[in-house]
Amino acid sequence: MTGVYTLKGVVKHYDWGGISFIPSLLHQDNPGKKPFAEYWLGTHPLGISRVETGSGETVALDQLAGNLPYLFKAQEVKEMLSIQAHPSKEAAEIEFARENAEGIPLDAPWRNYKDDNHKPEMLVALSDFWLLHGFKPDAAMRSTLETVPELTAFLSLYQSAGYAGLYKHIMEMPQDQVNQLLEPLVSRVLPLYQSGRLQKDDPDFWAARAALTFTKNKNRDRGIFSIYLLNILHLKRGEGLFQDAGLPHAYLEGYNVELMANSDNVLRGGLTSKHIDVKELLKHVKCVATDPRIIRGQEAGELEKSYPVPAPEFRLSVFELKGGDTVSFTPASVEILLITDGVAELDDEQHLVRLQAGNPAAVVFPGRPIYLAAASDCTVFRAGEGIHNRE
Repeated sequence: MTGVYTLKGVVKHYDWGGISFIPSLLHQDNPGKKPFAEYWLGTHPLGISRVETGSGETVALDQLAGNLPYLFKAQEVKEMLSIQAHPSKEAAEIEFARENAEGIPLDAPWRNYKDDNHKPEMLVALSDFWLLHGFKPDAAMRSTLETVPELTAFLSLYQSAGYAGLYKHIMEMPQDQVNQLLEPLVSRVLPLYQSGRLQKDDPDFWAARAALTFTKNKNRDRGIFSIYLLNILHLKRGEGLFQDAGLPHAYLEGYNVELMANSDNVLRGGLTSKHIDVKELLKHVKCVATDPRIIRGQEAGELEKSYPVPAPEFRLSVFELKGGDTVSFTPASVEILLITDGVAELDDEQHLVRLQAGNPAAVVFPGRPIYLAAASDCTVFRAGEGIHNRE
């Protein structure tokens, strides 16, 4: 199969999702304000996209393209996501087989491993985007433990046992000790948050928000500790970030596109209504300092910028076009294109697909040149296999 076709993805209605960005992208009304968290484009078994082949017919993408090595998403983060990490490829294979042998249904809420793949991921912000990303460098960690009154008791432990000892202790503490430490912290920061005196680069802001969102039966969520231990990052539109196996992170607020290896394996440690498994998280999280590296698009061709990543499964780039611009490219693999604003047309000289709100995605098969024409100023992301990333 060659050429370009309209692609219909799958919406995920997780409770942290927003109510406007994805409905707008899909040109759908949302009068009930249902959370639209993610729009999946790919062949993952939990959300297989469909291809419009003509005559009103659709075919599952995996029937035409096989199992794509990547999964492409648009996201709106309205409420904070879980403190999480992803397993390595080797670990995912072992743990997926173990849970299968234990007879845990694939769709069970308490299942940790949904597939046997790792999940390195690249995100690009579509708005101001806030997230937690890796443990703070040593100097910043020491400063935090010295200056946040409720955390000073952990300083000696960090000095003697390092990141791993500190994080293991915090994540395995009995709930009554968690409450004892976090109650005064929440009591201190909540009035500041509610009176608008905290900024988003202050961990107190997110701690207060988390306390309002995730407190259950008067128990404080231990994920609040991670807000102070991890780097708080603010990405601006067009800035990207790569997150590999084991790196602890959590999305806090904003819109983005996200491209990853074809997996849905997530190990959670707090700040979520989904399944939490601290034991599994601690098996895989990398307790090391992280110096965040924001990735800005690099020139990769005519009006195209790429976001280089050290992952062979995927490649992400973006066309930022003015109305009237026309570019061409020849796909080397099955690729997915997603327009996030504006209107554009894709043409393979046999099929024409108009990308716009309501019809934002297309799949292109290798074999012939593809022409992209901007009918208005627009942003079009291009996802494909990372064959150019391989040595």
